[in-house]
Amino acid sequence: NHIMGHGYAYLVASRLWFENPDKNYTFLNRGISGNRIRDLEKRWKEDTLDLKPDILSILAGVNDVHAIVGKNDPENAEKFEERYRKLITSTKEALPDTSIVICEPFIWPLSWVKDEFDIWKREMEKCQKIVRKLAEEYNTVFIELQEPFDKACKKAPMEYWIWDGIHPKPAGHELIAREWIRKTEHLF
Repeated sequence: NHIMGHGYAYLVASRLWFENPDKNYTFLNRGISGNRIRDLEKRWKEDTLDLKPDILSILAGVNDVHAIVGKNDPENAEKFEERYRKLITSTKEALPDTSIVICEPFIWPLSWVKDEFDIWKREMEKCQKIVRKLAEEYNTVFIELQEPFDKACKKAPMEYWIWDGIHPKPAGHELIAREWIRKTEHLF
């Protein structure tokens, strides 16, 4: 599916399109694999503000943490928060009626992530606190994901849900889609 991708956004759109043919929804997936918050910032006007969405969903942070762990032109948590805050503020100012959904980034100690998991965990917890704080401050919908994934491990091993510590498998995308729909159903 070249329009919606193959992850949770596709699953959410598929379900809502199927269940609500009379509502004539339009879904756009502007997520780009590997992007960081600074990449979103560069294309925010074109990919968000100019499109004037009714609902905007953001899942960002894991690639920012990956840059810190890999020492690949990293930015600290304060810069992550500054950029994220700028995106939400500009959206609230330009599109006051747009509902914003902030999804929590998540990790697990699998594959190459487990090799430096202490650093991953420390930096991810900073990002998780930031996105939770921003969701509260800006009164947005917050989709907690770390705990649902942690609980999912009681049903099946980690590798069933996420293949490398950060990228979900099909069941992991379904978990995200279900959490997203459950927490946003009042918006539809």
